[in-house]
Amino acid sequence: MTSKLDELPSADLLAKIADYPVLDRDGKSHRFQDLYAGPDATERTLILFVRHFFCGSCQEYLARLSTALPPSTLSTISPPTSIIVIGCGSPGLIPHYATQSATPYTIYADPSRKLYKELGMITSWTVGEQPKYISKSVPRLAVEGMWQALKQATSGLMFSGGPGEQQGGEFLFEKKDGEEGAVTWCHRMQGSWGRTEIEDLEGVLRGKK
Repeated sequence: MTSKLDELPSADLLAKIADYPVLDRDGKSHRFQDLYAGPDATERTLILFVRHFFCGSCQEYLARLSTALPPSTLSTISPPTSIIVIGCGSPGLIPHYATQSATPYTIYADPSRKLYKELGMITSWTVGEQPKYISKSVPRLAVEGMWQALKQATSGLMFSGGPGEQQGGEFLFEKKDGEEGAVTWCHRMQGSWGRTEIEDLEGVLRGKK
């Protein structure tokens, strides 16, 4: 039985949110559907919805994932796959987030959080059990996140990282002949340490899960 964590969004829901906007680092708007089914999209696109842009746990996850699955490796997986990141803060923080997470993946912002809500991602202050991809304690992550925010004071973006209670998830989209893209696998976080472990995610992409 499929749990709520893994329930795939319906075709009707994807059609509803197809035109929802996401913003790039320059603040330019893009249709959500174009990320995974547009002319420049790969056959498969894994979209990672992350927490706020000062979240150290998601940053560490992305740094480790980027090492394990760089674009050069993703392109050799069958079918060719890309990873895109969407955060819930201001697009002005995308360059900061890319640097902090040391990731080459393209990052967008959904400050309205409409995609998060429609795709069933929850709000919760739950942390959860420490996963393999986290090496730091909760207090250290909290302090580092606050320090990152404070450093944005001069830019006016200190309070624009996104809500701390917003959880994310992972959604694997596939383009099909004659179709506009469908989600074939997904997972929704139930706490701030609730991402799919990297080896499990790699197994999904390589068809071993």
